[in-house]
Amino acid sequence: MGVSSTFAGAKIETLLVSNTTSSSMSMSASASPASTGLLCKPVAAVARVKRCHLIKNKRSNSRIINCEVQTIGQKVDSNNVPSASASASASASSLSALEQLKTSAADRYTKERSSIVVIGLSIHTTPVEMREKLAIPEAEWPRAVGELCGLNHIEEAAVLSTCNRMEIYVLALSRHRGIKEVTEWMSKISGIPVSEIRQHRFLLYDNDATQHLFEVSAGLDSLVLGEGQILAQVKQVVKVGQGLVGFGRNISGLFKHAITVGKRVRTETNISAGAVSVSSAAVELALMKLPESSHATARMLVIGAGKMGKLVIKHLVAKGCTKMVVVNRSEERVAAIREEIKDIEIIYKPQEEMLRCAAEADVIFTSTASETPLFLKENVTDLPPIYENVGGLRLFIDISVPRNVGSCVNDLETARVYNVDDLKEVVAANKEDRLRKAMEAQAIIGEESKQFQAWRDSLETVPTIKKLRAYAERIRTAELEKCLSKFDDDIPKKSRKAVDDLSRGIVNKILHGPMQHLRCDGSDSRTLSETLENMHALNRMFSLETQISVLEQKIRSKVEQNQK
Repeated sequence: MGVSSTFAGAKIETLLVSNTTSSSMSMSASASPASTGLLCKPVAAVARVKRCHLIKNKRSNSRIINCEVQTIGQKVDSNNVPSASASASASASSLSALEQLKTSAADRYTKERSSIVVIGLSIHTTPVEMREKLAIPEAEWPRAVGELCGLNHIEEAAVLSTCNRMEIYVLALSRHRGIKEVTEWMSKISGIPVSEIRQHRFLLYDNDATQHLFEVSAGLDSLVLGEGQILAQVKQVVKVGQGLVGFGRNISGLFKHAITVGKRVRTETNISAGAVSVSSAAVELALMKLPESSHATARMLVIGAGKMGKLVIKHLVAKGCTKMVVVNRSEERVAAIREEIKDIEIIYKPQEEMLRCAAEADVIFTSTASETPLFLKENVTDLPPIYENVGGLRLFIDISVPRNVGSCVNDLETARVYNVDDLKEVVAANKEDRLRKAMEAQAIIGEESKQFQAWRDSLETVPTIKKLRAYAERIRTAELEKCLSKFDDDIPKKSRKAVDDLSRGIVNKILHGPMQHLRCDGSDSRTLSETLENMHALNRMFSLETQISVLEQKIRSKVEQNQK
């Protein structure tokens, strides 16, 4: 496992201390070449590590750590063997060099800040056959978040799974290891080989990941520009995530800000004008394929009365349709739609009559959660032909993922099947207008991305702020108790409180300056680099624990937990 290299410093320390101890007892130079040891070559200069690397003994297949350590004023005799005092100095210098090596080993691994990463497969990069295998129903989102956060290098997670995309957002303790773990997890739950997922996935990090989600929420990444349904789906991610341990501060903050962006774009631009959802695009596609003269007379069948089905019905009505048949498992939802949309003839039929209703329909919209196809070639073959005045073909508009209509139906000369990937035809018009609206939206997204990044940058200093306050509070309470102990036990409560308030006020006033210099929330001209310099300075001055060690502890804890 890649994590072992993170803690290489501890193993090196064991080798070094062991070798140093044996060297102080006997400076014999006859060590066996087959053994693993540390060869230190003293050189008179300022104490520092000049070189430190592993040498592989080809004959014994063992490894030797070779360090050249420079020390101040070291005395070397004619045989290049240090004196006793020089040996002690070399030992201390070697240990100092070790600490540097240990720190650099941890730094190399933990230098990268925890990254927000999106591992995605969308309609733009991935065929529907793969997306439907990877799709995660809303009811399974909490389980998925729990499993993702159980991976060694993933701290927070969220799943955005719709008919057009399957995107996993994570806060990764190590970007590359986190991506590898998530991709393997996706392969495990879907049965799709890792190599195939890599071929179709896209990866975005930090600012790019933030901008992508904002574009998704604003409807810029949808088939239909300004689609409204995706914003509702982003809201649902937040709703489902409330209370989940893995839906942490960074990821929840990202999704909540994405909702704000989506609302602002729709309010300040005209991006939602026209076809703004998959459902409306499905209706427009159907009408594009029908002769214009048959728009008012074509027989419409809607299978499924959920959110998507309800939107299809609304858009059909908006296009002038006054009569349709709706097939659903129960009449309850259909009755509710009938109550909401007055003066339209909506005929309910149970699911058992689906094939009979299909025989009497010219256009069939399917939007159910069925995981197996409702229509295959054998189901459609014997359906009666469609009249020429409505195009002579029975149209299946399948907006479900997984698909409700098998692609094999297209083999028939009497039918045509269109799925969510075919809705691209609908968005081919008015390209110039869409680009103008997208540019307006991008300007808003750029502003909001900066605000979110400033908020996230400000989180970097939160641990230092907490530790500095705790440090000051420990001193304050200790000195307060020392002061109060000099008075009689019957000191009035009012006086005790006055002294306590005084000590708090002094501490708060002293901390005000340092706290101001740890701010990086976009409210002043201070840059992130300046703020982080201040943070590191305070960590050094007050011996506060650094973020690097916190990150290392998180990784170690996860590895140990997963090994139980």
